[in-house]
Amino acid sequence: MPTLSRRVDDAFAYAHEAHAAQTRKGSGVPYIAHLMGVASIVIDDGGTEEEAIAALLHDAAEDCGGRARLEDIRGRFGDAVAKIVEDCTDAWTEPKPDWMERKRQYVAHARTLPPSSLRVSAADKVHNAYAILRDARNTGERVWERFSASPDDIVAYYQALVRAYREAGGGHLVDELDRIVRAIEREMGY
Repeated sequence: MPTLSRRVDDAFAYAHEAHAAQTRKGSGVPYIAHLMGVASIVIDDGGTEEEAIAALLHDAAEDCGGRARLEDIRGRFGDAVAKIVEDCTDAWTEPKPDWMERKRQYVAHARTLPPSSLRVSAADKVHNAYAILRDARNTGERVWERFSASPDDIVAYYQALVRAYREAGGGHLVDELDRIVRAIEREMGY
């Protein structure tokens, strides 16, 4: 991808506005930092412009308006971006359904992801898992206080995603996620 068009700027502005009041769990870091991180991972992995845009928008439907938000994204950024965002969404309503059931369903869905959705979804999980690893190294057990699920359930979820992503086609990002999850396991004394 030699250059990125103005559409990426527009997607960044859209994501920034949609998530303006949100921060990362337990850190106070503006949520847009996560979206920028995921987009960077997608671009570094050779992703297309549509994938980079979807990376910036991947949580917008889930966290900021459900299906109505998805249709707005479709109208502004096209069907390809909307499909990736849809594939990255594990809840459409607030409050979100039970964590465990939602994650089980997403793992089953992840087995069928097309390549573009797989790249963005895996990049999202790489960024999230690395944040857990970094914080586990820096704060120890306190890292788990920000989650509603147990540490064992969170690690099991990431392990299941690695397997599901491999069934969907795998790739460098899936291998990286696997390495990060194994590092989290080591930090936890597994």
